[in-house]
Amino acid sequence: MIPQAAPPRRIARFRPEIDAAVSAVLSGPDYILGAAVDAFETAFARYCGRGHGIGVASGTDALALTLRALGIGPGDEVILPALTFAGSAQAILQCGALPRFVEVDAASRCIDPAAVADAVTARTTAIMPVHLFGYPADMPALMAIAGRHGLAVVEDCAQSHGATLEGRRLGTFGHAAAYSFYPTKNLGCVGDGGAVVTDDAALAGRVRSLRAYGFSPGGRVSQTLGFNARLDEIHAAILLALLPHCDAGNAERRAIAARYRAGLAACPSIVLPPEAEGCVHHQFAIAHPDRDRLKEHLAGAGIGTAVHYAPGLHRHPAFAGGAAHPLPITERLSDTLLSLPIQPEVIGDVADEVAERIAQAVLTFAEAGPR
Repeated sequence: MIPQAAPPRRIARFRPEIDAAVSAVLSGPDYILGAAVDAFETAFARYCGRGHGIGVASGTDALALTLRALGIGPGDEVILPALTFAGSAQAILQCGALPRFVEVDAASRCIDPAAVADAVTARTTAIMPVHLFGYPADMPALMAIAGRHGLAVVEDCAQSHGATLEGRRLGTFGHAAAYSFYPTKNLGCVGDGGAVVTDDAALAGRVRSLRAYGFSPGGRVSQTLGFNARLDEIHAAILLALLPHCDAGNAERRAIAARYRAGLAACPSIVLPPEAEGCVHHQFAIAHPDRDRLKEHLAGAGIGTAVHYAPGLHRHPAFAGGAAHPLPITERLSDTLLSLPIQPEVIGDVADEVAERIAQAVLTFAEAGPR
């Protein structure tokens, strides 16, 4: 069986470096907010091209703490796409604000700037673009909209570690960016983890306080409502060991995506993800009108796949009423997208053969036509 993703295989690939990093933590004096977290925050901020990095407990915490640090709360609305993971919208609810879902661009599958412009109201305080599957949203257009209306922009980079747009790292366009280090991410630890990056020192300071009970710097007196949302030392040490390999892993994902694209390009019933120079292919999601039966066919051929994301968030009971208008593109994509294996350690050393096997299995189904 070829799994859709297998985080333990990446850990095994870099096990000597990870073992050394974990051993150093276990032998050291601090297990919470110690030297490993400090070192990773500095290294990751530099990698992203930002001045400040703050390690937190998850990608959802990274979003929620950033929104709170920006002063967003009850009565406010935050615009985001409906085609994304629930954590993006849950972070908004956790602040007491309301998620306002808008349509995605049919090609990029990222938030549509025109839809954002139409959705801005007097209650809008922020835009949360999601760089879905590692593809860049149209940040110049979104920043222009935000500038016209005085809105904050928090980039959801949970799926776009190392991705670029016009030669510039994603996560450097908005006021801040939130990352997830969930094990399946391009840069992942062995549990939940996240980070906020920003150039705003005051904002970084507020996030640091919020992640640790609202404490003031160096103190243990709560100055405001805070949370226990810290990145653990062991996770930070593992991430610090894996960070130097992130760009090489992204290059491997691009090579696998190119093999898929070559193998499936001639099939008219398969819609391929768009090509983008700076994409890091967190997922390689094809679209097919009979997605669920294709998924079953591939499982029968020993190939694991995943559905990201169905239904759209505007269909989740927790977010009812979050879409002011119908979202037909989101509906279509949520019904047809299927993520193929893309993790380099899953495809393995014989990438040509494995990618060819997967592509051929997809073609066999597609060429057979409807049942």
